[in-house]
Amino acid sequence: MKLTALIPAGLHRAALPLAHKVRHRWRGLTKQPLAGCSVIITDFNGNLLLLRHSYGPQGWALPGGGMGKSEDAGEAALREVHEELGLKLNSVTLIGTIDEVMSGAPHTAYLFTAICDDHPQPDQREVLEARFFPLHSLPEPLNERTRARLEFWRAQKGAGSANAS
Repeated sequence: MKLTALIPAGLHRAALPLAHKVRHRWRGLTKQPLAGCSVIITDFNGNLLLLRHSYGPQGWALPGGGMGKSEDAGEAALREVHEELGLKLNSVTLIGTIDEVMSGAPHTAYLFTAICDDHPQPDQREVLEARFFPLHSLPEPLNERTRARLEFWRAQKGAGSANAS
């Protein structure tokens, strides 16, 4: 059981914006390299799962999050999707990595795809809302990182990548 589960959801949700700001500043000061994952989840009709966080940049985003120091990227992706949305994916497929700067520190984002037809159950702590959207009608505003990751995914699909879903 995670220790945060002992904190009432409303209190946890209220503290997340401050914790996010402190973490952002700390990373900017230490410049410690970070790693995280994002998962592009589609249903059997090709609709895309997006979510809205209770903290951080506003807009619709992909499921995902940070990785532990010795955590495998695929395991982190499965863990994050389960923690945030209550979904147990059978597997994820790595389609690539993106090197970027996040919070002023080097960041490697592992980008995965998965297919899931279950309904997400947002945790109401980190995630307030999660829904599937048709690719031709994505909600606005899209988080800028989400937009970049979707462009990467589409480029991989267009290039005929064997790993793209």
